[in-house]
Amino acid sequence: MPGTGPNPLWESALAALERAERIHRQFFRLAGQSRRAPVWEPPVELVEQGGRLMLMVALPGVSPDTVELTLEGDVITIRAERLLPRAFSGGTVHCLEIPYGRFERRLQLPPGPYRLRQRSTEDGCLLLVLERLE
Repeated sequence: MPGTGPNPLWESALAALERAERIHRQFFRLAGQSRRAPVWEPPVELVEQGGRLMLMVALPGVSPDTVELTLEGDVITIRAERLLPRAFSGGTVHCLEIPYGRFERRLQLPPGPYRLRQRSTEDGCLLLVLERLE
């Protein structure tokens, strides 16, 4: 009899919605926070190699000079703001997928204290090289 058992199509749709919600929460926090509160978190990649950590933070359109870094033990915090380009003001938005506003990303590093050895930018990403202190 139809409708008595689980519906695989419905379950698949619900699972897809849950994944979309998780991704949305990863990049955007609830609206209505104070103006200075972070509203999104940039994606990162973290690779360890030979006692060094290489951290890449995707920051398209963010001036590298405005990025604040805080390194406390094995936690690094990256903060700045991505502003909407002036060319977009007054226009009709048809698609807006890259987040804007203040952001903050706190990342727990593998155990051990670190120091920042190198800071550079490459293709819209902030590249940080951290050296483990002995």
